[in-house]
Amino acid sequence: MTATPRRVTLEVVGMTCTDCEHHVTAALQQAGAEQVSADFRRGVARFTWPESAGEAGLRAAVTRAGYTPGRLRAESPGAPMTPAGDADYDLLVLGAGSAAFAAAIRGRDAGYRVALAEAGTLGGTCVNVGCVPSKALLAAGAAYWAAGHQRFAGITTATGPVDLAALVAQKDELVAALRQEKYADLVGAYGFEVIPGYAAFTGPGSVEVNGRAVRPGAVLIATGASPAAPPVPGLAEVGYLTSTTALDLKAVPARLAVIGASAVGLELGQFFLHVGSSVTFLDVADRIAPFEEPEISEALANVLRGQGATIYAGARILAVERDGDVRRIRATVDGEDVVVEADEILVATGRRPSTAGLGLEAGGVATDTRGAVVTDAQLRTANPRVWAAGDVTGAPQFVYVSAYQGALAAGNALLGEGQEADLAKLIADAGTGELLGASVVGEGAGDVIQSAVLAIRHHITAAELAATFHAYLTTAESLKLAAQGFTRDVARLSCCAA
Repeated sequence: MTATPRRVTLEVVGMTCTDCEHHVTAALQQAGAEQVSADFRRGVARFTWPESAGEAGLRAAVTRAGYTPGRLRAESPGAPMTPAGDADYDLLVLGAGSAAFAAAIRGRDAGYRVALAEAGTLGGTCVNVGCVPSKALLAAGAAYWAAGHQRFAGITTATGPVDLAALVAQKDELVAALRQEKYADLVGAYGFEVIPGYAAFTGPGSVEVNGRAVRPGAVLIATGASPAAPPVPGLAEVGYLTSTTALDLKAVPARLAVIGASAVGLELGQFFLHVGSSVTFLDVADRIAPFEEPEISEALANVLRGQGATIYAGARILAVERDGDVRRIRATVDGEDVVVEADEILVATGRRPSTAGLGLEAGGVATDTRGAVVTDAQLRTANPRVWAAGDVTGAPQFVYVSAYQGALAAGNALLGEGQEADLAKLIADAGTGELLGASVVGEGAGDVIQSAVLAIRHHITAAELAATFHAYLTTAESLKLAAQGFTRDVARLSCCAA
């Protein structure tokens, strides 16, 4: 009976750069090691060790390359769903968004066989219906608003009609380009597989994708979340927009009512306000942006009212009706009846974890009362060989959180760990990695540079800066990308992939 190749980690002393990683990788491969991944910052090389390769030969190869081999230890991720020799993939990821791609990249970097099961479009929420398209429209709306409201004496600006269909088409082109560059192109670059179709557990150790039985060593659930609507009488019958469908409107509604005044509702509501809609916000909380500090809520309310918006906080919506093309929202505010008429209603009251149809009960995976997958501190579910990451877990719904969790979960599942057109240039000490200097070019550079000043002042290393959360689609994120550039090609990262 042939023994299953072992996955091991070898400590290597003397690696100081990515070239060192290449030298160590080549040396180990020549000595018979397979699926080698070296990391100079951690001072280790991970590889699959076949029985045909002797330990002495592996150590000698590293020594000949100019480095010092240290402790060799086996990686023990636990009992797999399927024995390694029989598994189709070491890791099967359900989903293909930021968490999924970060996990796939992490797994392939460590030399494992990875596949993603996706029934929809690559890229998930962020690039398709979230950060990228919304920010593209917000920037356009802000430019249109600024052109129509002169701030400086002697400077005349003017605006014409808004061609929303043309703007949406431009947005769609941007989304398609980024989806190709930051997701589709990475599939071949990293060598993982995408299996089209719906995935569902058929048992605690088995998964079916579009009718095909797949035998995974481990599974990561990264199916994200989707817009949710409150159970308001008449709302479903009348029809409403979500944060997804609102991005595809072809004409600016004359009157827009927004139910829900947190981040998504406020952003999209202000966009339509900027391009000419009469916008009314309604929220059940006693102030808009209720999860922010009170002073922030007040400031936002003042800005929106100054731009012409109507705000009803503490609104209890009783029903929604339709009379021809007119939609009516009946509510009570401070004990008084209020009727809001609108041509379109945008519902932005939150997102629900996308777990329907996954067969979680059959897979032995538990969910909470909101439908989110329950995980422990290592992102492991009730099934010891199934992990979950990103919006499906009920974690804060930020793309960089999802990407971080995806990489973390993949590391835990496969390696048994528990860690892990602006311009920014960083200078770091070659030996210690400590940041020595920084330059930033781009909008907001004067604000962003302060983060670099603090990093240098407090002796932060490039690795530490790269591991720090940076808000996505901001100039500040360029500092993280620059820091990541010391150890890898950032052009080969998905959006926010760690």
